[in-house]
Amino acid sequence: MFNTLKSPVRMFCLMTPLALLLASANVHARQHLAISLKGASETPPVTTAAKGKGKIIVFPNRMVSGSIHSSGIAATTAYIHEAADGENGPPITTLVKTANGSYVVPDDARLTSAQYQSYMAGKLYVNVRSARHPDGEIRAQLPRLRTSARPVRIAY
Repeated sequence: MFNTLKSPVRMFCLMTPLALLLASANVHARQHLAISLKGASETPPVTTAAKGKGKIIVFPNRMVSGSIHSSGIAATTAYIHEAADGENGPPITTLVKTANGSYVVPDDARLTSAQYQSYMAGKLYVNVRSARHPDGEIRAQLPRLRTSARPVRIAY
């Protein structure tokens, strides 16, 4: 008699949904949010040749990781702030300056529940300050968390 549990086709049908589920969980668990900082994104906009780029990662447990690198600016400090695009808000995380002039998120950086909700709503931004522009010379809004709008259906 043919044993359906040991059939290669049956095993494939059982393992494929599991693999897809694990892959989608990994994508949701950590999203690299590439950002591009510029003076025009400041509120009010700043005319500057400075620019920056980086990646910020926000985990579902509200831990934050990442770094930014700026050029054309004598940066003094960098922060993650809480506010919507076009608004200014309070700094919530101070980034740490490295030897090469980049800034990194501290190892223990964690958002509060309210800050995580702001992140989910697209209301966090990165700001780099200078002596010339002490309120911020370049800025980038963190993109909203991207999640699938379609439910995943598993057919057996």
